[in-house]
Amino acid sequence: MKHAQQSPPVLCLLGPTASGKTDLAVELVQRLPLEIINVDSAQIYRGMDIGTGKPDRETLTKAPHRLFDFLDPALAWSAADFRRDALREIAEIHAAGRIPLLVGGTMLYFKALRDGLAAMPAADPAVRLQIEALAAEQGWEAVHQRLREVDPAAAVRIHRNDPQRLQRALEVYMVSGKTMTSLHEKPVSEAGSKPFQLHFSAIQPVIRSVLHERIERRFHGMIAAGLVSEVFALYSRGDLDLTLPSMRCVGYRQVWQYLSGELRYQDMIERGIIATRQLAKRQITWLRSWEGLQNFDSDDPKIMDQVLKSFKSISM
Repeated sequence: MKHAQQSPPVLCLLGPTASGKTDLAVELVQRLPLEIINVDSAQIYRGMDIGTGKPDRETLTKAPHRLFDFLDPALAWSAADFRRDALREIAEIHAAGRIPLLVGGTMLYFKALRDGLAAMPAADPAVRLQIEALAAEQGWEAVHQRLREVDPAAAVRIHRNDPQRLQRALEVYMVSGKTMTSLHEKPVSEAGSKPFQLHFSAIQPVIRSVLHERIERRFHGMIAAGLVSEVFALYSRGDLDLTLPSMRCVGYRQVWQYLSGELRYQDMIERGIIATRQLAKRQITWLRSWEGLQNFDSDDPKIMDQVLKSFKSISM
């Protein structure tokens, strides 16, 4: 590692869902002194294994993942939480003389690490009570409508059935007079203060239809592996619902709706596949706008050699 002349490297491997990031990362760990940090907002949750595509125990023994499988699905974990914990893990890995490899498809987490986060006003109990009173009297749809009036972009991002995020977005405006959208557009850049150098690479398919076919096969494979039973265990707990980030994860939402009688079995499968494809589309859109990104074709049979050569040039 290059400590004397420049900051130590942090390797970041981005890509859409089902592009093969995990398999590639596990192979890279066998060849380079790397340690994986998970950057997947679904794989943080315990008891959500099949639908999130978590590696099996044998794979994790060969290539342990940090920030992985540690949080109860009833809890939330923000981009700020990720940034804080990722910085700690990066420092520990560097201190051990190894190189962090951040792997995943949650682009907001990568952005938070790269750019820092906007300063948001602290929670105001009095304002929250006002918002909760409005919701109690007129429903959360009224809160969503109020947010649409003051911050249309946030209202588009946040579903009307997501009370926690609706409350926070409206609270930010009521406390500060500034919208959450405008504050996010002016992040606090901390690039100069980080004691390491970020290097971003992505694997993604050149032909989109190939990824779509892979997504469909994988979802059917998850169903065959017991995804419905996995979600039923969560559904049966009694303390989870579709307002939680964990249960809004692709696949979990659709199976939950099937278990609650909202969807028929075949509709659940079709919507799960469609939602996963939509997720991949959003991820690819993020990647197109990512500056300084080195791209690799995920379907190239020589991708391992290409990525390995690139990472060696950076880290060795």
